[in-house]
Amino acid sequence: MEIGAGLVRRLLAGRFPEWAGLSLQRVEPGGSDHVIFRLGEELSVRLPRGDWAAGQAAKEYTWLPRLAPELPLAIPVPVAVGEPAAGYPWHWSVARWLDGAVPAADPPNGLAAPSGLDALADLDDAARQLAGFLTALQGIPPEESLAPGEHNGFLGAPLAERDAGTRADIDAVKGEFDAGALTALWDAALAAPGWDKPPVWFHGDLHTGNLLARDGRLSAVIDFGGLGVGDPACDLVIAWTLLTADTRRTFRAALGVDDATWLRGRGWALTTGLNAHATYAATSPRIAANTRRQITAALEGS
Repeated sequence: MEIGAGLVRRLLAGRFPEWAGLSLQRVEPGGSDHVIFRLGEELSVRLPRGDWAAGQAAKEYTWLPRLAPELPLAIPVPVAVGEPAAGYPWHWSVARWLDGAVPAADPPNGLAAPSGLDALADLDDAARQLAGFLTALQGIPPEESLAPGEHNGFLGAPLAERDAGTRADIDAVKGEFDAGALTALWDAALAAPGWDKPPVWFHGDLHTGNLLARDGRLSAVIDFGGLGVGDPACDLVIAWTLLTADTRRTFRAALGVDDATWLRGRGWALTTGLNAHATYAATSPRIAANTRRQITAALEGS
């Protein structure tokens, strides 16, 4: 549905009239799940694009304020949840605004880095920051009321549940990539031993677009719609979307990742890269280049 400034103002006026008169500026590009507006100088409004993201506002409002004090990078802190109204059918949220820009990896295939990105001054330092963030997140005891798998997002499901779709994506790109190598990696990731430790928190969608940087260093992690507890291998995707081979080794050593979890992480990088490539490559040269880089890096492994 069309989600414009007029709708947002009507929602605010009906639920939070104290904020309805603040300036409103749409954030572009938005995410695949939400339309985002900056509200005044200190707040943001986040509205699901469809019913697949409708439960994220309540989940983030419940858990992020509890996690934020324990983490070394800033995360969004929701301050209110709005109800369906004015013809808009889903819950939506208001959160504290976080300044920053998406960190720029090395531009793939000779493309210039898009404007508005923040170049990281030291990728090795970024690798250590990411490892520190995930170490802290995984070290927060999950609530006793949460069973493994509860509150999982798209990336929280077992790899095996993505088998049919991943094999279809491999078939679709066989003219562009080595289908035999892709299949071999996917089979190996599926066969890797599973997570045999107590369930831990995971972000669930940790890729470059869900990071913010300021002054050349990572400053925040955003978009916790996939937040869950269980196997943290899905969070390793960041190693193949932002880092280089050398800095992946720094990241892995600092996080202390065992061989089986690393292999499952490569599987996550492969399946998400293939899915995004199949979905967007025909319409976005930049996404095509980025996902091609992700898939190639996952095949390389280190």
